[in-house]
Amino acid sequence: MEDCSFSPDSLFLGFDSSTQSLKATVLDATLNIVHSDMVNFDSELPHYKTKDGVYRDPSVTGRIVSPTLMWVEALDLILERLSSKLDFAKIAAVSGSGQQHGSVYWKTGSSVKLSALDSKKQLVDQLVDAFSIKESPIWMDSSTTDQCKAIEKAVGGALELSRISGSRAHERYTGPQIRRIFETQPEVYHDTERISLVSSFVASLLIGGYACIDETDGAGMNLMDIKQRAWSKIALEATAPGLEEKLGKLAPAHAVAGFIASYFVDRFRFNKNCLVVQWSGDNPNSLAGLTLNTPGDLAISLGTSDTVFGITSDPQPSSEGHVFPNPVDTKGYMVMLVYKNGSLTREDVRNQCADKSWEVFGRFLQQTPPLNGGKIGFYYKEYEILPSLPVGFHRYILENFTGDTLDGTSEHEVKEFDSQSEVRALVEGQLLSMRGHAERFGMPSPPKRIIATGGASANQNILKTIAAIFGCDVYTVQRTDSASLGAALRAAHGWLCNKKGSFVPISLMYADKLDKTSLGCKLSAAAGDKELVTKYGLFMNKRLEIENRLVQKLGRL
Repeated sequence: MEDCSFSPDSLFLGFDSSTQSLKATVLDATLNIVHSDMVNFDSELPHYKTKDGVYRDPSVTGRIVSPTLMWVEALDLILERLSSKLDFAKIAAVSGSGQQHGSVYWKTGSSVKLSALDSKKQLVDQLVDAFSIKESPIWMDSSTTDQCKAIEKAVGGALELSRISGSRAHERYTGPQIRRIFETQPEVYHDTERISLVSSFVASLLIGGYACIDETDGAGMNLMDIKQRAWSKIALEATAPGLEEKLGKLAPAHAVAGFIASYFVDRFRFNKNCLVVQWSGDNPNSLAGLTLNTPGDLAISLGTSDTVFGITSDPQPSSEGHVFPNPVDTKGYMVMLVYKNGSLTREDVRNQCADKSWEVFGRFLQQTPPLNGGKIGFYYKEYEILPSLPVGFHRYILENFTGDTLDGTSEHEVKEFDSQSEVRALVEGQLLSMRGHAERFGMPSPPKRIIATGGASANQNILKTIAAIFGCDVYTVQRTDSASLGAALRAAHGWLCNKKGSFVPISLMYADKLDKTSLGCKLSAAAGDKELVTKYGLFMNKRLEIENRLVQKLGRL
């Protein structure tokens, strides 16, 4: 085995610039967490007046953005906070995670500002005029339906775009967002010299120059050829003129973006040799943080958005789901399903039905029987991604459903359930949708195991429901914030690859440490009985049948 040891006093810093916060995790040379911190955008940067980290534009249907400068100021704030607790000189490498699909538009001339930052001033004060548009479209935005249709048509259809880029056109994806800006604000597009993703944007701040977009996060743009790991000419031409120059080059996720900028050396006493490893998206970083490396394993992340992902060496892109290059494997891929209505929707139901208490929410889930007496619910606080359905709530009761057969079973729609049934209908509905679409996308059924992460993975009753529906054991990591943990691991991995002068499998880095570090998984819920798993399969099929009718009636597909 190769020598994968680090200098004993080395530290590795990982960030997660998510929708609602900026988190930091610091690992020591044995990959143990030695410090973590967080800046919440709404409460700690209230002058931006965001709600859940975003603005919802009432004048444009589906337009949801975040103030770019808020992310800059959050970096200032979290580094100030960390500086009193950490010796930055010991940090050997930094990497990070950014919410996927968010985009930043640098105004012509901003590269000069980036390269000449004054360490006596805060970042936010020096970059106030650096952006050609001050609000960044993010993953929640659904205002680009027309652009999606046009891009798909230009490349030969949705399936052809999926074959090339790993996904059909999605409203939140960066390519359609860029096309919309080009079409509706051409002066903004022409005054933009570089377009960054959230990940490459914060990396750019750290190196004092434009960082490359990494190949994994770049796959979330409808602009990259996932097999060639290069920009797709046909996708670029379908999106906007002169786009490749504005995007810059792509880089492998394990590559070094550059040394940390002198601004951070002078202001926070970082070592001038500290490496900034390419940042990537939050879901790819979660994959790294969960040490997901065995085909047959699935991860479920229960956060602001819910995601289901696994790994494969032979991806089969389709009209639903997404394929990205694996951020810690130069040849493999990760496959993923994404749901927009995650934790915020669970919080809404909790507030309305469970006295605003997660304890009550969990008790209601525990007290209601599996299959919920045939009650099925669809809860869309935001325009949903999978399936493509608008804001709305749909509740059905199945008649004559015993769980043994769908023969003779019919359903009728109702306006509401009782509070306890509402809680179970929401949780079961979200998880049944995950199982159904995961199976349709070719993910393993049943999985070998599921690793759960995200805020809701702390709820044992939700974990038990996952185990019962999917029919496998469910594990959790020792901390729910797998994205910033994954970023810190990737910082160490990038440092190691740089030291070796070539790619090193990340599994070698923690092969002898997995059970002794913060990475170790623990069993949280055992698989349910096989009979119940089979009944849930029938329940799932009925849900998908109703879902298909809703899509035909209300959706965009």
